[in-house]
Amino acid sequence: MTSKPVVVAVVVTYNRRELLETTLNGIAAGTAVPEVVIVVDNASTDGTADFLRTYQGPLVMDVVTLTANVGGAGGFVVGMERAVLDHGADHVWIMDDDTEPQPAALSEALEVSLAYEQETFEAPAFIASRVVWTDGRDHPMNRMRPRMGAREDARSAAARLGATQIRSASFVSVLIRAGEIRRHGLPIADYFIWNDDLEYTARISRRGSALTTAASIANHHTKVFGDAGADPGSRFYYEVRNKLWVYTRSQALAPWEKVLFTGASLRNWARTIAASPNKKLLLDGLFKGLRHSLKAPRSNAQVLQGIYALRDVQEASR
Repeated sequence: MTSKPVVVAVVVTYNRRELLETTLNGIAAGTAVPEVVIVVDNASTDGTADFLRTYQGPLVMDVVTLTANVGGAGGFVVGMERAVLDHGADHVWIMDDDTEPQPAALSEALEVSLAYEQETFEAPAFIASRVVWTDGRDHPMNRMRPRMGAREDARSAAARLGATQIRSASFVSVLIRAGEIRRHGLPIADYFIWNDDLEYTARISRRGSALTTAASIANHHTKVFGDAGADPGSRFYYEVRNKLWVYTRSQALAPWEKVLFTGASLRNWARTIAASPNKKLLLDGLFKGLRHSLKAPRSNAQVLQGIYALRDVQEASR
């Protein structure tokens, strides 16, 4: 008999106290509940710290309050490291504070992960939930495409379990094996926001397998229904810089994938700028992102110096 796996959830939050409460309520209402929920507070100023300090819900909480906002990427580095080293997690379940996991989100992900391993003798690097908007439509920001070039036996095994082989996923209800975190390191904190999830999930699944299952569902409470190009504003800078970091500085993608992804990004950026009522803002972000992508991301230790001390988990390889 195998012992029950230890699941630790990691939630990164910044100035969205009400949404965070929805996230925690969703986790607590699950048919399976993590042993611990680590909440990384990115120096919120909206009462989030007081809410977490006085939390009396059913979850076992480990609150980490940072002294500065290091973005979602930095927050996940802190939380994932803590989950593995301090809490001995077998699986780390990660999400932002605008995620509302539905009751079977965790239990179904665990079940598919175990069943796939038993059938193929290969443990999937991660299981990603199906992500929907508030009205139940599949969210375009979290679209996961089937893995190109997946072996037929692996594809068939996933299909029998109601799952699909994928290459990458967003950090919206993703169940990651702790062994993969130890093997491949942590996300790259210097990404700050956007595409840190693309780089990391593609990195840990490049030579392994990863799945999404429609039986595990999470709601993504974004303000608008659309992908990252819907209304990026000043964040377009991070979209450009970070995508180029993925394509030029990371080993997450194979060379042929980098060619395909780069072409797709160039088309998407052109469409986003053309459709924007504030083209100057986006063009400024484009050129600034191009310039800053020429310099490699800083190490996690540099980014998080004075915020949180990294320990034994190896940093992401460049």
